[in-house]
Amino acid sequence: MADVLTKEQRHKNMSHIRAKDTKPEIELRKALWHKGYRYRKNWNKIPGKPDIVLTRQKICIFVDSEFFHGKGYEGNYDSRKYKSLKEQLEHSTCPEFWIKKITGNMKRDEEINKELECLGWRVLRFWSKDVLRNTDECVKTIEETIFAEKIEE
Repeated sequence: MADVLTKEQRHKNMSHIRAKDTKPEIELRKALWHKGYRYRKNWNKIPGKPDIVLTRQKICIFVDSEFFHGKGYEGNYDSRKYKSLKEQLEHSTCPEFWIKKITGNMKRDEEINKELECLGWRVLRFWSKDVLRNTDECVKTIEETIFAEKIEE
């Protein structure tokens, strides 16, 4: 199946995909700031360069896009046409590229989680759409993690 966009159009589309300061990240940061939590953003002193880092509480927060981080890769995919993200990728214009890219991202996410946990950090990952739809629930999850940490001390 050929790409319906020209190489220049595809490049323009892909160049607009942001790696940081996405709308869901900003929403979550604003909600945390409003609650009095102070954080570092895209902190490169620890593995994975988390989107939000609560340094005092040793909590790393990632806001992951559903597509690039493989939500529904094996099933339970939010699509009328496909049962899984993998099935959608198999029917894309460059299936080998996309399957390798998405599975590589998923594997890297797991490795970063393990590495951070070994260093004593708690890792929270949220899907970007969940943050936009339920910001308060995401903040509640973060607060529960903070309070669980205080209880363990």
